[in-house]
Amino acid sequence: MSNDNIEQKRQELDQLNLEILKLINQRAALSKEIGQLKLAQGTNKFDPERERHMLNQIAEHNQGPFEDSTVQHLFKQIFKASLDLQKVSSQKTLLVSRKQKSEDTVVQIDDVKIGAAGHPQMFVGPCSVESLDQVRQVAAAVKEQGLFILRGGAFKPRTSPYDFQGLGVEGLKILRQAGDEFGLKVISEIVTPGDIEVAVEYLDMIQIGARNMQNFELLKAAGKVDKPVLLKRGLSATIEEFIYAAEYILANGNTNVILCERGIRTYERATRNTLDISAVPILKQETHLPVIVDVTHSTGRRDLLLPTARAALAIGADGVMVEVHPDPETALSDAKQQINIPQFREFMSELKGTKIASV
Repeated sequence: MSNDNIEQKRQELDQLNLEILKLINQRAALSKEIGQLKLAQGTNKFDPERERHMLNQIAEHNQGPFEDSTVQHLFKQIFKASLDLQKVSSQKTLLVSRKQKSEDTVVQIDDVKIGAAGHPQMFVGPCSVESLDQVRQVAAAVKEQGLFILRGGAFKPRTSPYDFQGLGVEGLKILRQAGDEFGLKVISEIVTPGDIEVAVEYLDMIQIGARNMQNFELLKAAGKVDKPVLLKRGLSATIEEFIYAAEYILANGNTNVILCERGIRTYERATRNTLDISAVPILKQETHLPVIVDVTHSTGRRDLLLPTARAALAIGADGVMVEVHPDPETALSDAKQQINIPQFREFMSELKGTKIASV
């Protein structure tokens, strides 16, 4: 075959490609319309019997040279792409997404801002509230460093039912007293919807922990109050699941939500969890919400707190959470991963090369 004949055949192929493309797009448009009609009727988008009928019909009319199985495989890909198109067209734009709101959300408590560009915040305090004296010592250290947010666990969901479960409401009162004394905003974890009302009375910010990330009733309850919510990523949650958990809160009316990457469970045992540092830029791209990193729970190692905090701030996190205790060795929970006050001062001194909160 001469070069002229080859070129002619190639031109014919090019023309057929364009015709096939036009037909595929026509089919996609029709499939999208069918998907919208199904959505209005409340029927399932995928109909396996209908797909089997179309594949059989295609095989019956196939005149080669492709085998029936090859043609059916090609059409299955078209069917799948059309079904995906139906899903996309019917999806509601999430309230947390950048498509819904392009600018960054800044969560503000009086003069304290979380999510303000260039001003990451520190969330500092003991794992568990144990006594007023303990919390006061940490609060004084937080104030000394020019920071603004005091954290502490009053309700403690623990793996073992025999471990310290927290002081409950008394712990909230202690946090509030120390916060007021040193001019700090206080945050603590709430584990049941029934405790939301009392939390609002004592806290400036409500935390929903990793074990409750998919406690949907708690998420809904947090969405109905006028308090910022810090939502931690679940132990084995995907980023998509994490984003949908935040959507529950926004969908119920509360737009002041902060996301916290705190490490996920993997096969790795060198650290308590595996810090998914890449989650920070992904969450910042996919959502408009502030994102912070809990370096204590993600690593469970004092020697890794500083490098992971630096990494978090370098990659764009809006803040860092770190646990501090006056005497970690006697702590009633997570003794091995908390740092004492002199270590906290050193930690902050080393972080000075990376800009920390200035409001």
